[in-house]
Amino acid sequence: MSRALRRLPGLVAAVAAAAATVGLVWRPSGTPTSVTTPRGQEVQVAGDGLYRFDTVFTAANNTAVDAVVLAFGIPLTVRAWLQHRNGSPRGTLLLTGSLGYLLYVYATYALGVAYNPLYLAYVTLLSASLFGFVAAFSEVDRAALAAAAADPAVPHRTLSWFLLTSAAVTAVVWLQPLVTALRTGAAPELLDVYTTTVTYSLDLAVLTPAAALAGLMVRRRQPLGYLIAAPLLVTIVLLLPSISLATALQVAAGISFTPAQVIGPIAGFGVLGAVGARLLVRLLRAVPVSPLTPTAGAAGVHVHA
Repeated sequence: MSRALRRLPGLVAAVAAAAATVGLVWRPSGTPTSVTTPRGQEVQVAGDGLYRFDTVFTAANNTAVDAVVLAFGIPLTVRAWLQHRNGSPRGTLLLTGSLGYLLYVYATYALGVAYNPLYLAYVTLLSASLFGFVAAFSEVDRAALAAAAADPAVPHRTLSWFLLTSAAVTAVVWLQPLVTALRTGAAPELLDVYTTTVTYSLDLAVLTPAAALAGLMVRRRQPLGYLIAAPLLVTIVLLLPSISLATALQVAAGISFTPAQVIGPIAGFGVLGAVGARLLVRLLRAVPVSPLTPTAGAAGVHVHA
């Protein structure tokens, strides 16, 4: 696992930087193409650029995610990686969080973005971020996590409720259009040219139960809960700039929103992002920068017990 972490985060950062740069440079020209889906719907696809076969809505969202990955995701990964290489438990926990975020992004790209010339890059990023995440997850200092679980400076109850609330809200928001589609016999809204909605699949099958599990474990002060919480918090924090920029690009591309459709998501994720950022900082501060000595580690575990 240690050998994997000497190289995989660097590979993820390099390939992600190249892929995100291509996505930002090779943008649609603003001339969409109208197509008819197999379900008989008329939808607008981007028509040119890297995301030419994605809908105008999704292409704008992909461009926003590329910008956030380049501006925040990659620098965060590189910084955490360098800290990990210096033996920092805090750096390893942050590396777990940043690689978990990139895993979520490129699982979405590899499985959900319409085929384009960067498909193999997305598959590479999915694989490298997955195995890098697993390696980082296994390398986090459990004694340092136990010390964080026993630290009174960490808002344990708030963190637990935040994770449980995030799980519940995600489930309600995504299940509503799916249940409506089942009831009416129609396709879910915004399915458009796609065969399935990958975001629904990942969020309902992975993120929602992970957030619920982490929330319950944090409530019991179990160290594993704090480890699971790290990538969830990083992902939630980076959703705010992604959604804000995506909305701006979608409006610029001619997509109409009501004021409530613009203000609601941005305000909602603004609150979640702000609270999540504060909780992430408090959690990271509770994890030591340097490895715990055997005595300190034992003391941390003893206090938790």
